[in-house]
Amino acid sequence: MAKKASISKNKKASAPSACPEKIRIGTLVNAGPDKKPGEYIRQILPYGFESFSLTFWQTLGGRDLRKLADEVRQVLAGSGAVISSLSVFGNPLAGDDLARQTRAGWQKLIDAAALFGCDLVTGFAGRVVDKPIDESMPRFQKVFGPLARRAADKGVRLAFENCQMGGDWRRGGWNIAHGPAAWEMMFNAVPTGNLGLQWEPAHQMVGLVDPLPQLAKWVGKVFCLHGKDGTVRWDIIREFGIYGPRQFVWHRTPGFGDTNWADLITILRTGGFVGSIDIEGWHDPVYRGDLEMTGQVRALNYLKDCRGGTFTPNPT
Repeated sequence: MAKKASISKNKKASAPSACPEKIRIGTLVNAGPDKKPGEYIRQILPYGFESFSLTFWQTLGGRDLRKLADEVRQVLAGSGAVISSLSVFGNPLAGDDLARQTRAGWQKLIDAAALFGCDLVTGFAGRVVDKPIDESMPRFQKVFGPLARRAADKGVRLAFENCQMGGDWRRGGWNIAHGPAAWEMMFNAVPTGNLGLQWEPAHQMVGLVDPLPQLAKWVGKVFCLHGKDGTVRWDIIREFGIYGPRQFVWHRTPGFGDTNWADLITILRTGGFVGSIDIEGWHDPVYRGDLEMTGQVRALNYLKDCRGGTFTPNPT
């Protein structure tokens, strides 16, 4: 089991006073250099999203973070919505120039988090390419030990998404942080309270893991969630197996998959979770294309309902 300090409950996070709910429901926003995240947020904010996670792929692409923060702050002014996290998804453990840019992206987002009014930076933990997960631990410690200290000095937490990115225990090219055995080693290698998980059930379901018991065990290290579900076709598995010609699992938008998110949110509340569930769209095989935002808004309302509906203060 990971050292006690590394699995202590997340007590540092706090919901902004503008929102009485301790669990916000939001969505991911691509902040890449060719995108207009402020305009995108402006268009979807009226649907009722309460948080926005700004994401980058591999590098920040020269994005001026101070200018972006000013732009987003103007859009969100008076809405009560917040920036829940800043993310860069690449392989920071590799040895090439792109990995160097990914590491630089982590550093810049840590330094800029306060400009966005958030304290959370996320991404892949990275991987020594095509080596077993345990062989990545020395490199993980070398990269994220200093980053964790840098973040702690600024009151920032770091969280790792649990996406396999096509890898397994023996080989892969992106991320080691996709299961409990790896998490144990990671949090022991860098035993600090400001390292945690950006968890979602879909990635566990792809590996046929029951996600809710896992969440119940690890909720104290979950700093935020991606709102993405999965559908497992057990009939296909029983007939063709997992190596057959038929696809047997799909990523789904919450509300269209197999997970009971009311039960999931109950686990979060029971575990003292404070933070955001940000919907990760663009994966659902049905609610995509012209139906993308239809699916996301349905997920938004579904997750709010699973959260218990509209927050209602107790009578005094």
